[in-house]
Amino acid sequence: MKILIIALSGIGDALMFTPALKLLRKNLPNSEIDALVMYNGAREIYSFNPSINKIIHFNFIKEGALKSLKFLFHLRKKYDASINVYPANRKEYNLISFIIGAKKRAGAVYLRKDKSCFGFLNNIRVLENDNVHNVQINIKLCEALIGKKLGEELQLEFRISEQEKNSAVNYLKEINIKEDELVIGFHPGCATLKNHIKRRWEPEKFAELAKKLIKDHSARILIFGGPEEKELKEKIFVLIGSNMVNVVNAESLTQSAAIMKQCNVFVTNDSSQMHIAAALGLKVVAMIGPTNQNYIRPWKTEHQIVSLNLDCAPCFFYSPRPLICNRTDVKFKCIKELTVDMVYSSVKKYL
Repeated sequence: MKILIIALSGIGDALMFTPALKLLRKNLPNSEIDALVMYNGAREIYSFNPSINKIIHFNFIKEGALKSLKFLFHLRKKYDASINVYPANRKEYNLISFIIGAKKRAGAVYLRKDKSCFGFLNNIRVLENDNVHNVQINIKLCEALIGKKLGEELQLEFRISEQEKNSAVNYLKEINIKEDELVIGFHPGCATLKNHIKRRWEPEKFAELAKKLIKDHSARILIFGGPEEKELKEKIFVLIGSNMVNVVNAESLTQSAAIMKQCNVFVTNDSSQMHIAAALGLKVVAMIGPTNQNYIRPWKTEHQIVSLNLDCAPCFFYSPRPLICNRTDVKFKCIKELTVDMVYSSVKKYL
């Protein structure tokens, strides 16, 4: 069987499919399993994954409609089955799957906007469940495709080469971090599409948290984020104003992950970096506001979720709708009123 994994929705979503991918390979050892990705970070996550035969990297947004159609027709009828990685509740993703034209097309039945997003174009369906993790829905998609219970729920998988691991150790030496020092990673960013920038904890609070950790625990702080978050990282660095802090400007996601692996604790917004930290087995402290924690909590790693657990939360579920807040007192109160002391108390549990 030739299977195409359609993982177009982002880095974290591609990573949360890796347990299902490993089980798929285990149960179909002779199948050809390829992955179609749009983001370079997703390509990196899959590049060292032994369950993948080939990675197809194409940026549909950058290339536009005509080039994208030509590319898709090149893939048409080449696969027996395809799986739209959960979540992928957009009509574009379902159209891509349909045009590629595998006889078996697996995808979730979304509880919101399924019909308007052309979910019916998939013919093997698994009902979305707000009470379970993304990883579990992806496993159910694979079970439905091959008609067999897989049973296991494995860890996320992000493999890092020995060369990258050694480079990360050398990086810490270059910035004068000793082996016995406490190293705490920060990720102050997150995706910005569909107004998701509102999920971010304020940079000023990250800076205040860093000052407390440096003062009370002599912690070394590493600030992580992608190239698009460079200004944000530098802002927090300046606000902290300490030689105990370094901004990590890695050349690749894999290089960044190798350095993350050296951290004792990782403090993060609800982001792809949170899932990378979980894949690396780090102790994670995550600030989660409007998102359903059942969907995206750090998977199979020690973690603390810092949340106000408001009556109106969660208010973000998987649909094309941008993130909005209907509160009349404080907009995005769920993230705005998470205090430094709340996060500090959670971090201290791991020190």
